[in-house]
Amino acid sequence: MHAYRTHNCGQLRAGDVGNTARLSGWVHRKRDHGGLLFIDLRDHYGLTQCVITPSNPQFAKLERLRVETVVTLTGEVVARDGATKNPNLATGDIELKVADVTVLSESEELPLPVFAEPEYPEDVRLKYRFLDLRRETLHANIVKRTNVISSMRRRMAEIGFAEYSTPILTASSPEGARDFLVPSRIHPGKFFALPQAPQQYKQLLMVAGFDRYFQIAPCFRDEDPRADRLPGEFYQLDLEMSFVTQEDVWDTMEPVLRGVFEEFGDGKKVTQKFPRIPYDEAVRKYGSDKPDLRNPIVMGEVSEQFRGSGFKVFAGMLDKDPKNQVWGIPAPDGGSRAFCDKMNSWAQQQGQPGLGYIFWREGEEGGAGPVAKNIGPERTEAIRKQFDLKVGDACFFVAGLPSTFYRFAGEARNRVGADLNLVDENQFACCWIVDFPFYEYNEDEKRIDFAHNPFSMPQGGMETLQKNDPLTIKAYQYDMVCNGYEIASGSIRNASPETMVKAFELTGLTKADVEQQFGGMYRAFQYGAPPHGGMAAGVDRIVMLVCGVQNLREITLFPMNQQAQDLLMGAPSEATLKQLRELNIRVIEKK
Repeated sequence: MHAYRTHNCGQLRAGDVGNTARLSGWVHRKRDHGGLLFIDLRDHYGLTQCVITPSNPQFAKLERLRVETVVTLTGEVVARDGATKNPNLATGDIELKVADVTVLSESEELPLPVFAEPEYPEDVRLKYRFLDLRRETLHANIVKRTNVISSMRRRMAEIGFAEYSTPILTASSPEGARDFLVPSRIHPGKFFALPQAPQQYKQLLMVAGFDRYFQIAPCFRDEDPRADRLPGEFYQLDLEMSFVTQEDVWDTMEPVLRGVFEEFGDGKKVTQKFPRIPYDEAVRKYGSDKPDLRNPIVMGEVSEQFRGSGFKVFAGMLDKDPKNQVWGIPAPDGGSRAFCDKMNSWAQQQGQPGLGYIFWREGEEGGAGPVAKNIGPERTEAIRKQFDLKVGDACFFVAGLPSTFYRFAGEARNRVGADLNLVDENQFACCWIVDFPFYEYNEDEKRIDFAHNPFSMPQGGMETLQKNDPLTIKAYQYDMVCNGYEIASGSIRNASPETMVKAFELTGLTKADVEQQFGGMYRAFQYGAPPHGGMAAGVDRIVMLVCGVQNLREITLFPMNQQAQDLLMGAPSEATLKQLRELNIRVIEKK
């Protein structure tokens, strides 16, 4: 018999009754029932109930052990009777009658419980992550993450992509966040950077003729953490294709990611044909470039119903500046003063002056509320018909310059949808957001800057860069969105050296700057570059969605905390004087 196990803890079944088995694992839980001691033994594969009687000389040894001690138990597989069978457990038809006990590794008193997974402070969970990872839910999430990545690799290989590994030590690149810098010992005063993404390398692979590349790529960005973005590192399904339009990228990758959601989504509906929504339309209808389409609310402009009306606040805004607008946020089933007052109070908590509203109730001509009284029944009726509202519904209003209020309008839409239970939680609602702005105005630096990926192709190419207002130019850029999260981003690339230089010149860089900062790509494009494009899908966010959790730390093995610290390993840590001397670095203390 094997020294540690003949079976794992999720393997024994009714067909094994009468056989001798040996199991090894962690003592998950102990229960004393009238002299019989029950042990739930757990390993990576599952859990088996084991039982030992007081007459067994090993009883006292097993009784004194703390939970999470590692043991080997040997005994006979016996059938449970009908009343004690556990249909929720794979091994629930049997139990192991223990004859022999070997203690492999005793556990000290636990700093956090594993069984039952109660809420526990995050700093303790991260410091003792090896214990936290024993918890069933987190353990299962990590396994699902591994399976999702395996599925991605398999699906990409099936459609003709090959996986290539790109360098980790590279040059600094403007990807929109701070680089992690790595000092060079051999070249004093110079630094490598950890890649924010394999962007330049994968484009160079296309120039080198590899045609279809992908990689489960680690990416490193020195940015502040948030729930859907961990500090330090993250992983993405990175890919690039040659001789393609953006439609080719969409048609290729949509089945891959739809298939992942179908495979791991526990039966939830998945959008079969992802709608393609222009950026401007997404902002106007949903107040976001990553709309949650599970929420059926679609906003609309209602400026004409307020222009010249008795509601002087909005009417005055519209008269003051022709760019100002009033948007309506319909609220099916939100037609009560209590709900409208609740939303108004919420808006004030967000730093807004309030949230105008109209609601419709039985037996009252026109709508109710101060807005309805000020604009009159004819305008109120026009708003009701525009949004196809009925008695028992409401509509909220925001006004001003859309570029300054659309995000708040989108948050209000989300709030209404959530509070009125309009959001269909039983689906993955996916779409493509397309036609992003190529440039945006950087208020801090008072200059034109790239809105997204600087290597994207502007729609219209060189001609549009030469003739059009930069802030009106659209890019061949697209995002895939699911349930309100951006899960992928990509573009058709700017593969012309002349167009590349012109695009950067409009942001204030010179040709010499481009040659210095992007010399590898700039040179490569002069020796025959195919038209190419691609995207990167966020592995972490996709796993977060299929696991149904709200925080990336629930699907990541060893995450940092909100202060970008690894509490388990004690990183970042100070370097020794010897290390600093070898790197020709001196640490200057902050005053």
